[in-house]
Amino acid sequence: MSANIEKQTEAKALSFWDKLIRISMKEAGVAIALVLILAFFSATAPYFATPENFLKIFVQIAINTVLAAGMTFVILIGGIDLSVGSLLALCTVIGATIMIDPQFSPWQAIVLACLASMGTGAALGAINGWICEKWKLPSFIVTLGMLNVASGLARVVSDNSTITGLPQPFVDFGNLIFWGIFPSIFMIAIVVVLIGWFVLRYTVFGRFVFAIGTNEEAVRLSGHQPKRYKIAVFTISGLTAGIAAMVYLLRLNVGSPVAGIGYELNAIAAVIIGGTSLSGGKGSIIGTLVGACILQVLSTGLQLLGADDNIKPIVIGAVIVLAVILDSYRGRLMRILETR
Repeated sequence: MSANIEKQTEAKALSFWDKLIRISMKEAGVAIALVLILAFFSATAPYFATPENFLKIFVQIAINTVLAAGMTFVILIGGIDLSVGSLLALCTVIGATIMIDPQFSPWQAIVLACLASMGTGAALGAINGWICEKWKLPSFIVTLGMLNVASGLARVVSDNSTITGLPQPFVDFGNLIFWGIFPSIFMIAIVVVLIGWFVLRYTVFGRFVFAIGTNEEAVRLSGHQPKRYKIAVFTISGLTAGIAAMVYLLRLNVGSPVAGIGYELNAIAAVIIGGTSLSGGKGSIIGTLVGACILQVLSTGLQLLGADDNIKPIVIGAVIVLAVILDSYRGRLMRILETR
């Protein structure tokens, strides 16, 4: 009798640890890491745990969060999109050019600029996906080419100069702060994340995104065409680049052909740190949001601690490499757990 009780207790303990490992391998594990980082900087960095500092963090993560939301879709299918930074730059100058056009009223200009920015991003994203599928080219190469194309177009459209003088209602909205701590641009980022989360979790399209990343051939053999879904994924990435461009304009009130330099790397880093696998098929957009928060909290915390500017990229780079290493071990652990 006592032997049976011991076996049941041991089985429950194993089950508990299995569940704990599964949770830590998912979004909750990344969230715990964020909480620990917040606790560390709150205890060590002066003025870190203040409403003013958190407001600053929310402002600074908005653009990267929107870009990373679209990047999550691409990485989930096993791809990569290096063009989003340049697409953002192109969309900022297109949007700003429309908004300063005197033939439109302020509200007409704002609406047209938003539509043009998102439409341009989505169209060029669709071209990325179509080229990748038409000629079966690696997305790394195709989007690297689009990076240069979009960057050149941004310089042509803007005549290689910044564009200022945006409508006052647009500027005023960008300065709004809700509940004393949440800036309007951060709320836009949260809406984008929630929409992406809903699509990935509750729609047929979202299920196919995960399925393509896991086993594209199985999707094809089931009678579906991965090509359509993959083009749609790159279209989403371009669309979020267009939305991020409007967030950029709301934050800085300037359309610039050199905006977005290096933004694609920050977006990829947020996705990877958030737990999405580079090989595709595993991850979540909520994890991406947490990853973007970790990046910015690390940067802000190190700055408040007085760390040298040369130290910050070293720490953040180390975190990215650690996230990739953990991703490889996570796959092995999950396979071990599934065989029990």
